[in-house]
Amino acid sequence: MQHEQLLIVDFGSQVTKLIARRVREMGVYSEIHPFNKVDAKFLKSFNPKAVILSGGPSSVTEAGSPRADDLIFELGVPVLGICYGQQTMCAQLGGAVETSEEKEFGRADLNIVEKSRLFEGLESTERVWMSHGDRVSNIPQGFEIIAKSENAPYAAIEDATRNFYGVQFHPEVVHTVNGAKMLRNFTHNISGFKGDWTMAAFKDEAIAAIREQVGDGKVICGLSGGVDSSVAAVLIHEAIKEQLTCVYVDTGMMRKGESDQVVSLFREHYNISLIHVDAEDQFLGLLDGVTDPEEKRKIIGGTFIDIFEREAKKVGGAKFLAQGTLYPDVIESVSFDGGPSVTIKSHHNVGGLPERMDLELVEPLRELFKDEVRALGRELGLHEDFVQRHPFPGPGLAIRCPGAISKDRLDILREADAVYLDQIRKHGLYSEIWQAFAVLLPVQTVGVMGDGRTYDYVLALRAVTSTDGMTADYYPYSHEFLSETATRIINECRGVNRVVYDVTSKPPGTIEWE
Repeated sequence: MQHEQLLIVDFGSQVTKLIARRVREMGVYSEIHPFNKVDAKFLKSFNPKAVILSGGPSSVTEAGSPRADDLIFELGVPVLGICYGQQTMCAQLGGAVETSEEKEFGRADLNIVEKSRLFEGLESTERVWMSHGDRVSNIPQGFEIIAKSENAPYAAIEDATRNFYGVQFHPEVVHTVNGAKMLRNFTHNISGFKGDWTMAAFKDEAIAAIREQVGDGKVICGLSGGVDSSVAAVLIHEAIKEQLTCVYVDTGMMRKGESDQVVSLFREHYNISLIHVDAEDQFLGLLDGVTDPEEKRKIIGGTFIDIFEREAKKVGGAKFLAQGTLYPDVIESVSFDGGPSVTIKSHHNVGGLPERMDLELVEPLRELFKDEVRALGRELGLHEDFVQRHPFPGPGLAIRCPGAISKDRLDILREADAVYLDQIRKHGLYSEIWQAFAVLLPVQTVGVMGDGRTYDYVLALRAVTSTDGMTADYYPYSHEFLSETATRIINECRGVNRVVYDVTSKPPGTIEWE
């Protein structure tokens, strides 16, 4: 890594990852590491130019609550503490924290009372996002108050001599109107970052890392047809050329026309060696009668590996398996790096992999967010229409068919999904939506078509807006669009007689239904 690095010490906040995204958007390379892994040895190796201490769910007032390594405050680099990060910084440097009767959750007005480089270019009153029960009650020696809110007398503090800053609010969330400016002030004005981390730089470093890991070995890459695995494949091919063989597994749970599109793209356009495996009967046989979504994912993940290992032997003993795993996949499946995060669901290419797998993983996109992958795809020369494709999950339509899976149900879903996406494109909405898809519910309802009674499936439509997949909101279609789309689906897709629209945000829901 040839770039200056910013270290984010994670205390378990659900929005720590947003800090990394905001900082990277400014051209500053950052990494998140849990507080209990950041010690003297790590700090010497990482050599951060600045440090941000994240928020977290714990209370500094409780015995045994998380703390930053004291060496962080002796490195001579700027430190920004956010929420819990501010509180532990104060507690560790001689100040005090108390549990407050006046808690703050939601929007608040920040009154800037002293000039500070952290707030350069901002108004005297700023709208920020608070989420805290504890608050600083006494600041350490050398600090001064630079901003207050109604219930946080120490809403922002600084020790300008040591370049230590603490804020009780969350500048990383969009609800803090000028939060990005505050973070940029910290990274560029205070810490002196040049902002030279770009996707072009990442591409070069990723290629070098792939070559170092693989050497002269052979790699197979699991292609799903989505943007992530495709970008990974093109990146790896640029690094090792003919050492790469892509394996596209047709599980029988792909979108309409997906297999033909993927095979032609990689064989004809990119001239990348591709093996097309028809495994529909194998997957559907193993999934027969399975209704639990976690079990579905693990069966699919395990079966993929069985096929990859079999194909690896055919191509002369490939020892590496490449996947398009992204940062959000890892975050939702397991704790990314040992920190105090909660498993939401197992992604087939993370939590679903069997321990006995003989192939070593190559995952060059593992620390990238979706928008960064799209930027990398453009850097690699992928066509914009392909780069902007909506995400498609590795398990395919299996997780869009709640309940038991059957070929008949998959065929109904495939046709309905194709009509839905066609409607979105016809109305010019595709680029406005992060992800859109149909879900075939394991529910049948009575209907009337012509003079006859029907007893067919309910189809749910889902469309969300998002930046990175970590949070999302439903897309506000017009009633006219929904009515027209429902009519087309019912008329054109035999087996569906009722259509509903999902208006759940993430959180509390996830984007996919399973």
